[in-house]
Amino acid sequence: MTVTRFAPSPNGPLHLGHAYSAIVAHDLAEQSGGRFLLRIEDIDGARSRPELADEFRRDLEWLGLEWEEVPAQSTRLASYEAAAQRLLDEGLLYRCTCTRAEIEALEPRMGPEGMVYPGTCKHGNHDAMRPHALRLDMEKALARTGPLTWEDALQGPQQATPQEFGDVVLVRKDAPASYHLAATMDDAADGVTLVTRGADLFAASHIHRLLQALLGLPVPRWHHHALLLDSDGKKLAKRRGSPSLADRRAAGEDGKALAQSLRMGQIPCGITLSRSPHGDT
Repeated sequence: MTVTRFAPSPNGPLHLGHAYSAIVAHDLAEQSGGRFLLRIEDIDGARSRPELADEFRRDLEWLGLEWEEVPAQSTRLASYEAAAQRLLDEGLLYRCTCTRAEIEALEPRMGPEGMVYPGTCKHGNHDAMRPHALRLDMEKALARTGPLTWEDALQGPQQATPQEFGDVVLVRKDAPASYHLAATMDDAADGVTLVTRGADLFAASHIHRLLQALLGLPVPRWHHHALLLDSDGKKLAKRRGSPSLADRRAAGEDGKALAQSLRMGQIPCGITLSRSPHGDT
């Protein structure tokens, strides 16, 4: 039985890109008689707006989707803390006080998520009084696990290459867990067997596969779907003010008809569907 999930963050309204992602996850579960889960990822501090979760539920209902809701991330903090403590006790995490500006000043190499941390704090070279994040010692982690593979439903078998990211943050200074740690822990706890998400997160799966190995978690398959792009060829995003599903609902648009159009690849005017497996046009 296939178990998928849609996991939006309540830091802005949903748009067509979210609708497409939810529909993909819903339909893949439905095709196998499986389960489609809704998980609210609400640990982004002051940016998280609890009232938006109700809007998300209305959006999904408007699209004609049915789901099971699982506990929000804000109820799972103890599991993130326990996982981080385990990795810390095993010597795989270290404290890092560096700011983004301090890292930029070192002119580090670039990786899939931007700057690759040069390891300044790895050997205890930090001020213990400053706020700190917890970073994964990638070299030690890979020595522990050895080579790893994972499978994307669209792109086939993959060799995991998390080293391209360097020593990633697993516990942020301003949040109880990074996306990498929280999403990996949650998908395991929820029994997700097929992780569906946009192609822009394809590279992140390399890190998540490593965390699964380090923490002894089950390994799902992944399905990285195409992205909806605006007229400038950029993915739809809350921060760029992409039209919201709530506005479309308020205007009287037929949500079920919109969902069916998206399934058939009939994209509204001014929006295109990326064709690259990694989200590029």
